[in-house]
Amino acid sequence: MEYSMNTIMHSSFEIAVYAVKTALPNFGFGVVSEFDIDAKLREKLNVDFRSYKIIGACNPKYAYEALLAEPLIGTMLPCNIVVQEIAPNQIQIAAIDPVASMMAVDNPLLKEAAKEIKKLLQELIDSLN
Repeated sequence: MEYSMNTIMHSSFEIAVYAVKTALPNFGFGVVSEFDIDAKLREKLNVDFRSYKIIGACNPKYAYEALLAEPLIGTMLPCNIVVQEIAPNQIQIAAIDPVASMMAVDNPLLKEAAKEIKKLLQELIDSLN
């Protein structure tokens, strides 16, 4: 089973990151975290890595509902979106498939919410083409 939804943007890395962060509110999400993997690997391991960011996105309404239905679901939040440079001016954007990730949790309430979140994240990914 696929565990992410993906698209390719033909732009600079910085423009792709900006596009993702700008688009998120249009689909009910906000940025709650951002990790610059390249910078962190350089700092901790003194290695170079491709431009790679993980943007933690949260839809407050669905996060609240999920936390009410399953108190430890916070271990699987937020929805992560990866922005990575795979070639010059070729940026892959990938979002977690919440339906796939919720297969590990036996709670029917979460499965319905995951379908709704997947729809929103797929619309976000599609909007970035």
